[in-house]
Amino acid sequence: MSNKISNDHPDFNNQVAIITGGSSGLGLAISKALIHSGAYVAILDLNIHPDIQNHSHVFFQAVDITQEDKLQEAINIVWEKFGRIDILVNSAGVTGITNLKSHETSTENIRKVFEVNFMGSYFASKHALPHMLKNNYGRILHIASIAGKEGNAGMLAYSSSKAAVIGMAKVQGKEYAETGITVNALAPAVVQTPMVDMMPAEQVRYMTDKIPMKRCGTLEEIANIVLYIVSPKNSFTTGFTFDLSGGRATY
Repeated sequence: MSNKISNDHPDFNNQVAIITGGSSGLGLAISKALIHSGAYVAILDLNIHPDIQNHSHVFFQAVDITQEDKLQEAINIVWEKFGRIDILVNSAGVTGITNLKSHETSTENIRKVFEVNFMGSYFASKHALPHMLKNNYGRILHIASIAGKEGNAGMLAYSSSKAAVIGMAKVQGKEYAETGITVNALAPAVVQTPMVDMMPAEQVRYMTDKIPMKRCGTLEEIANIVLYIVSPKNSFTTGFTFDLSGGRATY
């Protein structure tokens, strides 16, 4: 990746964005898009991707997002370093064990998926919000899933945790609607990522067959819609779940 910053989205110049799970998959694509748009990106993840590790606009903090005290400390470090937090994108997520009916699932796996997908997003927003309130401005985006709207058979843990994320965005959007802070969710259909590549082929076919466009979404399409959602231009939409499903969800 070049260290040159583009001016395609000047609204992001000098803004500070926190991306959980920003070193792989959707999070990495979002991180790259924000970096190229002039933002300083603080990646909270367990590892840093080599494509961005030496970029001048990247700050990396290794953290397990399911550990609230460690995540709070990491967010406070970002605040102390930059003096502002404009954007939070909760992108860290796991599918857990899939292609199982509910009576076949493991309670331990259900809890693990909720810890990452819901609790991690809850912890990050809980501890970023006080800093955003200091400046009366913020953009929070929870990456949910079409599975959270419709439910994917064989994916109880994932679908339920993403439904909870959508519910959280609705609540937080209303709670902070008068503060200059917007809170929204994004519900993609299946997007070709390393996480999807690890899923059983049968499960991926089940999800793709439901998409009228008959294809996966792309990381570029994810990044493009995220740039709008977290931009200053998106100032009158909050508590909303944006669709990116190739026509699967039309409500």
